[in-house]
Amino acid sequence: MSGIAQKLASNQKQVAISEFFEKNKHFLGFDSPVRSLITAVKEAVDNSLDACEEARILPSIKVKVTKIDTKKDIIELVCEDNGPGIPQKSIEKVFGQLLFGSRFHAIRQSRGQQGIGITGVVMYSQLTTGKPTHVKSKIATESTAAVVDIGLDTRKNKATKSNSGRELWQLDNGEMKKHGLEVTTRMKAKYQKGRQSVWQYLRMTSIVNPHAEITFTDPDGEIHHWPRVTERLPGKVESIKPHPHGIELGQLQRMLTESTDSRLSVFLRTNFSGVSTRAAKELCAAAELDVKVKPKQMSPDQIRSLLEAFQGEKMFNGKPVKLLNPPTNCLSPIEEMLIKKGLSKTIDSRYATTMTRAPNVSQGNPYQVEVGLIFGGDMAGDKAVEVLRFANRVPLMYQQGGCLLTKAIESVDWRQYGLDQAGGKGVPKGPAAILVHLASTNVQFTSEAKEALADNGEVMEEVRKAMLEMGRGLRKHLEKKKKMAKTKEKFELINDILPAIAAKSAQILDKPIPDLAGSITKIMSAVICETSTEWNKETKTADVSIKIYNYTARARAYTMLATWPEKSGASMINNQTGGRKEATGVWAWKLETLQPGENITISYSLDGLEKGDWTETDVFYRGSQEIIGAMKMDEKYLEEIRNQEKILNELNSVNESQDSVEMESVAPTKIIEQPPIPEPAVKPPTGQSTLFGGDQ
Repeated sequence: MSGIAQKLASNQKQVAISEFFEKNKHFLGFDSPVRSLITAVKEAVDNSLDACEEARILPSIKVKVTKIDTKKDIIELVCEDNGPGIPQKSIEKVFGQLLFGSRFHAIRQSRGQQGIGITGVVMYSQLTTGKPTHVKSKIATESTAAVVDIGLDTRKNKATKSNSGRELWQLDNGEMKKHGLEVTTRMKAKYQKGRQSVWQYLRMTSIVNPHAEITFTDPDGEIHHWPRVTERLPGKVESIKPHPHGIELGQLQRMLTESTDSRLSVFLRTNFSGVSTRAAKELCAAAELDVKVKPKQMSPDQIRSLLEAFQGEKMFNGKPVKLLNPPTNCLSPIEEMLIKKGLSKTIDSRYATTMTRAPNVSQGNPYQVEVGLIFGGDMAGDKAVEVLRFANRVPLMYQQGGCLLTKAIESVDWRQYGLDQAGGKGVPKGPAAILVHLASTNVQFTSEAKEALADNGEVMEEVRKAMLEMGRGLRKHLEKKKKMAKTKEKFELINDILPAIAAKSAQILDKPIPDLAGSITKIMSAVICETSTEWNKETKTADVSIKIYNYTARARAYTMLATWPEKSGASMINNQTGGRKEATGVWAWKLETLQPGENITISYSLDGLEKGDWTETDVFYRGSQEIIGAMKMDEKYLEEIRNQEKILNELNSVNESQDSVEMESVAPTKIIEQPPIPEPAVKPPTGQSTLFGGDQ
């Protein structure tokens, strides 16, 4: 028996990580020819975007796919960017060593996390064609570009390089490349069109990266171009320290063993986020530990006791120790305005609403949910809505049904918001697209291929709340659209019939045609609001006009409110009507009493924006009589905006006296309405403006 044991033991050997993934390439997304190509493009483009953003360069990315051998399904992929490039000495480690990267140990939002992606592409290329990957890199301080062919020794998890050297990098226009990276690789893969394709991946990438310019040349030679729609780079993210709520026993044990701090209280304050001097003392007291104990000398029982204090299982004065939430400067959300611009450049629609929720924390990891919904336009009304899923600005192309983000969408009864949904379950049907983006320092994927998000109750609830708020916005839009259509129909009918009757009656009676203004007022019996938001090329401002008409027989008094992009840095100018700020991004005007037949115009301009940033304005009212074309102000809506303002102020404030921050809030919803209704045939009773049209 001892001989058998010795033989079995001698057969065991360690497997290199690269050799493991070589035999299990499907873990990395290389499980079919079509999917393998998308995975390769995804890894190359994600690296380019990350590198450009870290170097504060507006990304310009070119992707080209060429069929080399159609019988054997051999494809060549070329991806070029204008990033900072990679120093020659680092190329072989970046492209030829799995689990080599700068982001795995950093707690911050990033596309890549594991250091596997681009090396996986090199490995798959070598595995299926036997060819190395050609890399060309140019950094700004060097006159020539470094070139090298990279392969992978899977047993040693080490790069093999050949044909290394330097050359001039000349662009098609004759200019010399200043800096950037080009990756050329051949692999067994298949190109196809449709929703799960390279084209779709790049289209989705352009939506959530509106600052990037992406050009794609497909195998047929057709060029697809997604221009950047903003010159503003995403906010720079900072790495943060781990939070006690997200610590496991083994991790805590390792941190204590490696610590050079002389006191436990110092260790807690310097190695964790959210731990103030007060909290450090209370954690020690709850764990029944001396603040002066040396971290390296703590016993296993003491470490477990400290972890229980972290998790609230051990109390201080009968209560869990209160910790500050971790900082949120580790996150870089897309922001509402840019999501809307990204959606609008790729999908034609008549209505768009976006929302960025306030940051939240799950198991010590900061995260933020962003959503968008577009409706109408050229989208099919008899098919399931298009679901656009993203994690840290990266499109999720596969496993839609098993993803947390999809489950959150399916948990909403969309029938009450104007979309079809059999039995109130599943993805709804209708002419719409729903976008959901999770920004997090620790995105929990279901696999290494990073195609779907694993279940998390807190994140699920946060996404669901955002969906419900978007649904309410869609319902209000559809109701307002319906009322405006009925009002337009009634107004046009009056304009067709009354003038004809008046003219005929005047002819019969041989009298002048009477003034119909008073009659129109009585028949319409409504207060109507028209809003226009136009870009002024000369002043580089968005000019907003809000016109209210009193087509009733009684005097009316209102307070009008409008949203504006204050959070995006805009300033309100030329506001002749005055008013006051009600909350972040909401302005209010108390109007003089409108007599029957009167109208009033509120006008102002928004400075500090780019063209296309702000195309429509949401208008609300306070008052007893309904205003068609505006929405009744829900005071809870305002309160939620103020709560979010308070939360964001607290998150941006470095104040250790704060014990906790409530993280739930709703951002204001922004709407793109239908195009303006054409001008009618008659003037309103008084004033200068024409209902549903311009000045006369």
